Amino acid sequence: MEPLIQPILQTDAVRLRPFAAKDAALIRDASVDALIPSITSVPSHGTEDEILAFIRRQHDRLRLRTGYSFAIADAHSDVAMGQIGLWLRDADRGRVSIGYWVGSRHRRHGIASAALAAISDWGLTLPGVHRVELYVEPANEGSWRVAERCGFLREGLLRGWQEIGSRRRDMYMYSRLE
Repeated sequence: MEPLIQPILQTDAVRLRPFAAKDAALIRDASVDALIPSITSVPSHGTEDEILAFIRRQHDRLRLRTGYSFAIADAHSDVAMGQIGLWLRDADRGRVSIGYWVGSRHRRHGIASAALAAISDWGLTLPGVHRVELYVEPANEGSWRVAERCGFLREGLLRGWQEIGSRRRDMYMYSRLE
């Protein structure tokens, strides 16, 4: 089976593009964040080899056809500021999901909103996709406010939905339809 082809999604604020070795500094910073390593595949306190392996895994998602992992980069400087992915686990049922994080130095500047709007709009154009989903911890008000700004509706609370660290956590379910 052919690998997926990853586009570059450009807005006035952000460029969603494949990760590159030049993005290692962002991954290094994220690896020491209090939350990012516990809810993503970013290595905790990652070594240089682990950080480069993380970047390779993002590219492998295309080969494995599991989804699209984008670096969220500044539209003008191309400096990476975060990660956003569109995951295809339930694409055969018309549903895809999105996950994202923004590096601590780049938060509260509208970056997550710009990236989420861009990837959601694009994801809903993929053949057979009619629903985009997000899962957000109730305590993560910043993230669920981003979702709501981008047209996602909160559908309910999924109790014990996801393991984070060593504990099962409740998650808000958000969706946006075509």
